[in-house]
Amino acid sequence: MSEADLPPGWPAMSIDQAHAILTGPGMPTEVAEAEIRGVKTRIWKNLPPTLRAVVEASRVHGEKVFLVYEDERVSFEAFHRAVAGFAAELAARGVVKGDRVAVVMRNIPEWVMAFYAAAALGAVVTPLNAWWTGPELEYGLTDSGAKILVVDAERYERLTEHLPNCPDLARVYVCRERDEIAHPLVTKLEDVLGAPQAWAGLPDAAMPTVAIDTDDDATIFYTSGTTGKPKGALATNRSVNCNIMAGVVGGARPFLRRGETPPAPDPDAPQRCSLLSVPFFHVTGCFAVLNPSLFGGAKLVMMRKWDAVRAFELIEREKIQSAGGVPTIAWQLIEHPARGSYDLSSLESVSYGGAPSAPELVRNLKETFPNSVSGQGWGMTETCATVTGNGAEDYANRPDSCGVAVPVSELQIRDPVDGKTLLPTGVVGELWSSGPQNMKGYWNKPEATAQTLVDGWVRTGDLAKLDEEGFCYIIDRAKDMLIRGGENIYCIEVENVLYDHPAVMDAAVVGIPHRTLGEEPGAVVTLKPGAHATEEELRAHVAERLAAFKVPVAVKFCDEVLPRNANGKILKSELKKLFEPEASV
Repeated sequence: MSEADLPPGWPAMSIDQAHAILTGPGMPTEVAEAEIRGVKTRIWKNLPPTLRAVVEASRVHGEKVFLVYEDERVSFEAFHRAVAGFAAELAARGVVKGDRVAVVMRNIPEWVMAFYAAAALGAVVTPLNAWWTGPELEYGLTDSGAKILVVDAERYERLTEHLPNCPDLARVYVCRERDEIAHPLVTKLEDVLGAPQAWAGLPDAAMPTVAIDTDDDATIFYTSGTTGKPKGALATNRSVNCNIMAGVVGGARPFLRRGETPPAPDPDAPQRCSLLSVPFFHVTGCFAVLNPSLFGGAKLVMMRKWDAVRAFELIEREKIQSAGGVPTIAWQLIEHPARGSYDLSSLESVSYGGAPSAPELVRNLKETFPNSVSGQGWGMTETCATVTGNGAEDYANRPDSCGVAVPVSELQIRDPVDGKTLLPTGVVGELWSSGPQNMKGYWNKPEATAQTLVDGWVRTGDLAKLDEEGFCYIIDRAKDMLIRGGENIYCIEVENVLYDHPAVMDAAVVGIPHRTLGEEPGAVVTLKPGAHATEEELRAHVAERLAAFKVPVAVKFCDEVLPRNANGKILKSELKKLFEPEASV
């Protein structure tokens, strides 16, 4: 979009001026200062103190529908009763503040209920990636020391043979399993609460009393690291709830930039409704979408799996106003040939993050959905989701930027080598991020924590630059990682599996550009002298050991040892050229 396409007189005020208004005295998003783990930090003064407080506040929404899954509908009141009931069950089983409660399911109402029931007791909720294999899930359970596992039938089947290797597990709750389960540790969740459609009939019982502080441990979300083993990012109640205020600021700022007054909350306005297409086991789905929706009384519509036609049906049926997730989904909403057969006029917002996106996406979205406002943001597991946001005219004007930091956060560009020298505006360096939403550290990994958390700053490993107004542009990733449709893939993890194959002598994994997924993994290998392996054999070897999204989509063979620089590091920029014919542009 050119400047001629922007509203006359835009912007009416700078980012700093808009933030000063939104964070001033008496505002809902007022900012104050506090000391967090020894570091003076800007905080949201009116932030809900805990996840338990979010659940308690949500009850005011009563019989409004909160969760929709297939033909199931759960009201806020029914949800509160289920949370209270399951919290009492967990307390009776001996769960106390600080215990880890693992949740491993697809996006279903039981996932949400289990998450908040555990959080209401002060337990550390540990959602694990539902796409992980049995060995990967076993690692998450043992590394976290989970005492309780809440799992759906599909994941239970995947985990059954691994349960004996998880000595800390005291109880496993399985939902949506039709057959009887004869296992001493297992209880069917339905035997405790009934199915979601029956939650409205549960007793009106108070949740067990527990003293929880805003800076107490709340969640562990796993993110991969350069060692190849996932690391558990430990977040506090404050870390998670910061996303509520970030969303409020992000929604109000475009009005001020236009010279307009943000609309006041209207209790009689139609209920907000979002189509959830990202998993709850990622911080985006849980922290940035689920938690603000529960607090604000919005309806969340879930899908068993992403399907563009099903999304069109749900947008039409539920009058959905917000959709998105990762750029892949936005592209499909635009390009699917069935789009014109559905009434999608309710759609007001298409937002995304978590993967690289093409600048033309915002233009195509506006052309396709004229009533919608697009946006994107940036964050990571270690920053507990939202740090930056870019929406409305700002995004149209800077479609290649992930936006500006929320008012309680600060971004810096530092020299990637010494990690200290601040670089000037427009110069590419390593992105550092500070703010109250940052993780507390990696679970039981003090050395990894010290490398990533420095005096309250997260060293992101992203290469980026800032412009004169503070808009951030992610240029590349310093860490050896690629992102496939919002899923992080750390190359060394896949490379280590390839090295385990008896025929492989040398291996490297690189990103193949893909227009909708962002990128896909490709592998380059050198076989040992006299050894033989096919592309199909190596892909199957990885598929047996890692989640499907990590399996290379293509494998190239080199007759020589892979090219390296003087320090012995593989020159992946050279290897990427081998996949140029496969790249989707």
